[in-house]
Amino acid sequence: MPNEEISALLEVKLTQGREFRDMEIRALVDESQDEQVVEGYATTFNQPYLLWEEEGYHVYEQVDARAFDGCDMGDVIMQYDHEGRVFARISNGTLTVTPDENGLKVRALLGGTELGRQLYQEIRGGYTNKMSFAFIVAEDNREIEENKETKEVTITRTITRISKLYDVSAVSIPANPATTIAARTYGEGVIAEAKAERQRAAEETEAKLKALARIRILAES
Repeated sequence: MPNEEISALLEVKLTQGREFRDMEIRALVDESQDEQVVEGYATTFNQPYLLWEEEGYHVYEQVDARAFDGCDMGDVIMQYDHEGRVFARISNGTLTVTPDENGLKVRALLGGTELGRQLYQEIRGGYTNKMSFAFIVAEDNREIEENKETKEVTITRTITRISKLYDVSAVSIPANPATTIAARTYGEGVIAEAKAERQRAAEETEAKLKALARIRILAES
């Protein structure tokens, strides 16, 4: 599928509320068994990471430790670049996604198919070392801080509840189109909101100053 079609498909998914993030993946090497296992963390908890930035604005994101409570993870699948073949899935016992004290841990058995075994060798050899996961945020909160000296604004988003986990996917490049589009879509949106709020605050302050000036003039006349 051409990159333009992939990007268009991802844009459609994002307009439906689906978001994507990168994560690390590694192969577990155990010569005594032929399970061909890979594992990683879809996300870590309470560890802010830079999601998006533009001049004067920085958007950070973190996932609350209870964000996956009640999340629909009934039949999550493992794919490659969020499309095509299924390499592992929860329903047949070849994939597990489990919250622990660090984050959402992912473990996949790739020995069941020839393509899965090929993917395992790619991960084991370091040719593929990133994954992305697709999810829907149900609830979040945001904190906005402005540096009074530099005027730079930092926005921190805390994801407090994820309602649906769709898939975990090995990706061909670290900054895959899904992650980039998702970060841009959310980041630009909250930055636009922050800019609008700053503009409203500035206009309110200006209006108050003008009102005070008029009161002084009337008092002195």
